[in-house]
Amino acid sequence: MSTDAEEGISPEEELLSILDRHHGKVQGLLDAAAWGGAVVLTTRRPPSFSVERVAWGDVGIMVALSVGLALSIGVIVGLYAGRWQYGSFEEVLALVSAVAGTGAAVTIINWHLLQQLVPVGSTVFAPALALILMCGTRYVWRLYVDHKHRPDGRAAERLLVFGAGPAGVQVLGLMLSTPDSDFVPVALLDDDPSKRRCRIKGVAVVGGRHDLAAAARRFDAQAVLLAVPSASSSVIRELSEIAAAADLTVYVLPGVRELVTGRASLDDIRELTEVDLLGRAAIDTDVRSISGYVTGHRVLVTGAGGSIGSELCRQLAHFDPAELVLLDRDESALHGVQLSMEGRALLDTPNLIVADLRDATRMAQVFREHRPQVVFHAAALKHLPLLEMHPGEAVKTNVWGSLTLLELAAAFGVETFVNISTDKAADPTSVLGYSKRIAERLTADAAHRGDHRFLSVRFGNVVGSRGSVLLTFRSQIAAGGPVTVTDPAVTRYFMTVEEAVQLVIQAGALGAPGEVLVLDMGDPVVIADLARQLIRASGREVDIEFTGLRPGEKLHEELVGCHETVHRSKHPLVLQADVAPIHPDVVRALDPTAPDLVAQLAALCRVHSPAVPQARSRVVSLP
Repeated sequence: MSTDAEEGISPEEELLSILDRHHGKVQGLLDAAAWGGAVVLTTRRPPSFSVERVAWGDVGIMVALSVGLALSIGVIVGLYAGRWQYGSFEEVLALVSAVAGTGAAVTIINWHLLQQLVPVGSTVFAPALALILMCGTRYVWRLYVDHKHRPDGRAAERLLVFGAGPAGVQVLGLMLSTPDSDFVPVALLDDDPSKRRCRIKGVAVVGGRHDLAAAARRFDAQAVLLAVPSASSSVIRELSEIAAAADLTVYVLPGVRELVTGRASLDDIRELTEVDLLGRAAIDTDVRSISGYVTGHRVLVTGAGGSIGSELCRQLAHFDPAELVLLDRDESALHGVQLSMEGRALLDTPNLIVADLRDATRMAQVFREHRPQVVFHAAALKHLPLLEMHPGEAVKTNVWGSLTLLELAAAFGVETFVNISTDKAADPTSVLGYSKRIAERLTADAAHRGDHRFLSVRFGNVVGSRGSVLLTFRSQIAAGGPVTVTDPAVTRYFMTVEEAVQLVIQAGALGAPGEVLVLDMGDPVVIADLARQLIRASGREVDIEFTGLRPGEKLHEELVGCHETVHRSKHPLVLQADVAPIHPDVVRALDPTAPDLVAQLAALCRVHSPAVPQARSRVVSLP
């Protein structure tokens, strides 16, 4: 038989194991000793308090009575059944109730049945002293266990935790109770003055954000964890700049919900990314309103292989549509989205459609075969500089393609049509903005012509989407630079793709026919500042080159046009705006090869629709 030493178990670890297996019995013995000691110490008789004057027989009876009652009530309450975490606040509350019950019972028995075997003062002070002793044993044991479970400060990364709120306390407890944790918290920081000089689980709060560098030097910290899930983008950027100046690695928490419910671990703590710098808050999605128009319905998503479209498909699948039809002209993109959704990509299911919006006959065939009830229109050409050079292509896809879909949707009785637009459609100055603004006006016209809930959703840049400035910055930094920014003052709105799609789906349940729903994008981000943050986080020395605004670009984007009136919807992050409709015949009259095409597009974006010209016919094939 192997010995403990041969198995690598120390005597101390063996003792801890035995105590853990027999926790209830050991604690019962300790509580019995506490009650016995309390009774003895509180029954010495005045005036001399001499031991010789104590009636030890009476004391013995009272000790036996108190211990018996205390253990019995403790078993009934559940003190020895492992119902609560050892030494927790909940266990102390249960302990107080058990001691109060025992004290009351002992007092009654001593007064009425034993004819005041011990002084009344003893039955009052003995429970109080017993409670102190019982809490003391638990506290000492809890300190010992916590100390044994603390990570090794010599091997783990020394960490400052910014945020002494619920999230900070939660993650602090996780780190201090995980012996093999990669992090050991050495100090807390919080901007709340009332928390200064507090100690949480033995870790002191030593200041606020401006004390970060001093705390790093004082405690020899190597990193800082931002444990404030509600922090704004400006706070996160400021903290990351201070941390970078102090040569600290910056980490962020996983979602607080995952931490609290135990679905996340310390392994989910990760380094700061550009998404965190945007400081976007979690969205409260009204699942019931969404399921009302998606669940059990046939849903078509155009541009399903793109950044927005693919995330739309992934999220819509959770609402159990009767059929989810994925349409894109890029077969490789369809392969990718099916792989991400199903873990397989055989491209052999009838809900995958290869088609081009420009082919009206093909699109009519798709509607005839699948009879969609809900359409999310995410397909579009979106690269601003290219469309400035080739405005006719914007007309063919973003304008005529959208018109084709709208006419088919009306003809086939689609209940909800969501046209995905962009902030560049607000007071547009570019071909991309003009084409998307016209698509919004066409959507409004289709809604007003029939009893259909056709609407548009407008938002800004999507983090991580194809062509995103953040992906460009990453590539430029990896290549050694320079990082190109158009203007030192240029700002843009940003959203994560998950957030944007959640709000798009939510907006489909909120919007009235013909409206444009504008997603609250928070504060605009200075692109040059974001570039500096990414360069600093990379640890490289990379130059920033300012190239000047390109044709059609704005210095600052707007979410709402100067002539638009907006009001709040039922969702706090969604605004509703009315848009003037435009007659389809006006759009059909456009000539993609006309030299003044851009001027024509700009004219069509004015508030009031121009008169309907004698347009050349461009008829969509209907059923």
